[in-house]
Amino acid sequence: MLEHTFIHIPGIGPKTEQTLWNRGIYRWHDFLNHEKPVFSHAKDRLIHENLEASLAHRDHIGFFNDRLPAGEKWRLFDTFKHRAVYLDIETSGYDQWSSDITVIGLYDGANVQTFVNGKNLDAFEIAIADYDLVITFNGACFDLPFIKGAFPGISLPEGHIDLRFVLKKLGYEGGLKKIEKDLGIARGDDIEGVDGFEAVRLWRKYRRGDKKALKTLISYNNADIINLEPLMELAYERMKSRVFAKKQYEKQGSCRSEL
Repeated sequence: MLEHTFIHIPGIGPKTEQTLWNRGIYRWHDFLNHEKPVFSHAKDRLIHENLEASLAHRDHIGFFNDRLPAGEKWRLFDTFKHRAVYLDIETSGYDQWSSDITVIGLYDGANVQTFVNGKNLDAFEIAIADYDLVITFNGACFDLPFIKGAFPGISLPEGHIDLRFVLKKLGYEGGLKKIEKDLGIARGDDIEGVDGFEAVRLWRKYRRGDKKALKTLISYNNADIINLEPLMELAYERMKSRVFAKKQYEKQGSCRSEL
């Protein structure tokens, strides 16, 4: 998907990108090797320069993360998923200024890492440095601001996809658990009914000496991060299909308009 993308270039939005695709210019090299003018001389030169820079930075996620519109960062996924991690935090409350992070979970598609306040939370700062892309649900508004407050100066992955907003584009709204149910993704019986409010209560119970409460809280956090993977895969494929279906529709529509 990334090499089909032109909207990271200044002056190119979704409509211009569609125009390029409809002219048979599907990938960066198609434009670079195009012998005839596409737009004006100045605009063609600007696009050419930006595509040369894109090829030079093909493996640098920060280059594209900084240039893609917020609602289009899902396009990073396939190219950089081998360096991606799914992240979710639990907290002692919902106010960043008066609450603490209690648990952070990371899942890279194979292994889960759990960081617990009072045990190994500080190790998170080193662990997250192994990744280039972080995938969250509502992380832009909640998880990442909390983390930046708890770890001043932390270097987070340069790329971030917030699934809450990608799924909203696809018509799925509400919390993570609701969307999971809408899409048929199940959770274990041991954490059925556990939500963010219960997660706060579980931490308080653990702090009062209930070790089982911490085990349940970690299981809940594990489900959050593990279930993000199928949601990301589904969202990516559906967004990609929608983008390319629009391309085909516009091509067909232009023919129908002449009938």
